[in-house]
Amino acid sequence: MENTIAAIATAYGEGGIGIVKISGGKAKEILDQIFVGINDKPLRNRYLTFGHITDSDTGKIIDEALVSYMKGPKTYTTEDVVEINCHGSIISLRKTLELVLRKGAILAEPGEFTKRAFLNGRLDLVQAEAVIDLIRAKSDKSFEISINQLEGFLSKKVLDIRKMLLELLIKLAVNIDYPDEDIEELSYREVKKSLLQISDMIEILVSTAETGRLIQEGLAVSIIGKPNVGKSSLMNALLRESRAIVTEIPGTTRDTIEEFLSIKGIAIKLTDTAGIRNTEDTIEKIGIEKSKESFNKADLIIFVLDGSNELSKEDREIIEIIGKRKSLVLINKGDLEQKIDTKQIKKLIPEAKVIFTIATEGAGINAVEKEIEELVYGGKVRQGESMLVSNVRQKNLLEKAGLAIKEAIEQTEASMAMDFLEIDVKAAWELLGEIIGETFSENIIDEVFARFCLGK
Repeated sequence: MENTIAAIATAYGEGGIGIVKISGGKAKEILDQIFVGINDKPLRNRYLTFGHITDSDTGKIIDEALVSYMKGPKTYTTEDVVEINCHGSIISLRKTLELVLRKGAILAEPGEFTKRAFLNGRLDLVQAEAVIDLIRAKSDKSFEISINQLEGFLSKKVLDIRKMLLELLIKLAVNIDYPDEDIEELSYREVKKSLLQISDMIEILVSTAETGRLIQEGLAVSIIGKPNVGKSSLMNALLRESRAIVTEIPGTTRDTIEEFLSIKGIAIKLTDTAGIRNTEDTIEKIGIEKSKESFNKADLIIFVLDGSNELSKEDREIIEIIGKRKSLVLINKGDLEQKIDTKQIKKLIPEAKVIFTIATEGAGINAVEKEIEELVYGGKVRQGESMLVSNVRQKNLLEKAGLAIKEAIEQTEASMAMDFLEIDVKAAWELLGEIIGETFSENIIDEVFARFCLGK
């Protein structure tokens, strides 16, 4: 923390502008050594100044630049911060950064600017994680959730629960340490009532974790079925473009085709697989194996059937593979005479939603998109989106805190000594503190910020 750090804060490559960022006590001192303002204009706090980045040792101009100096603590890191806006040439940025490092800064580690913002108290740990989620957002919805977390919606909920736990801890401590004083005795009924309320609040947050994960990471959807049932036509219809080759020849798709799209603001990784069937074709066999691999990794299976034919042996084999996986069954080719037995399909895959489509004409595609949206949100009220738990770390800590509270509830029901209750309540309080970073270890912090890119 005593060092002044620097890094290129913009993406590598060509661009109109590139930024070198400096943070720390020597930020302005370093800038004074390398920047010459036009007409020797002095630097002013929170103003942009035009001039040249110049190597003072050689007098050589590196680039024209607009620089800003921002005095702490009202900055991203709460330290003195300098941003050098150069031309977006990797050569210009690299030379400017080399000059900054030569004048006393050290190269920032991935995420170190945000890590300093956290350690200096400007952001809590949930907000810090939201920064990298914001940068990596794959859809409008994941971007929106990251913004909400950065604004502190989830943090506030966790803080509210911790406040309730702290109030309970104080009451328990008073009753344990001062039993003979003239204070109101804490009843097990009162403790249980508080614990049940806290348990419900934690469970509500945990229940949002799967939705949060799917929105942040994207939903992996695999389209499967035997050859020539319309899988590639379905992919093209969902993409609104001709991405996959469509012919009447079985086995046209020899390999998996992956595309990314957004459905109702949700990021989707869509995989069109090779038709699953018994074949002697070596190349097609490899494609089928990749299809099965894609199937195993998918969050949702879209099983496509040809409505103009009866269920075949190959269809039944695929149904056995699907088992109880989350799936949609699409009965395609609805423009042809229908021979498939839908009652039989519903009997074989009772939990799957059945949708009728004509993929080549786009018929039924809106229904498919609606079902995908319902799968992600699980019928949850949309008002709760601002408080979605969005990563495994947060979910695991909430689950552990929930278990500690459940153990405390069991102890109240058994009228155990208040000392035992206090241990579990305090454990839950500390676990929730790890979520927002009020209680943490160095390993946790390193793990969180290792996900970040350089310059952020």
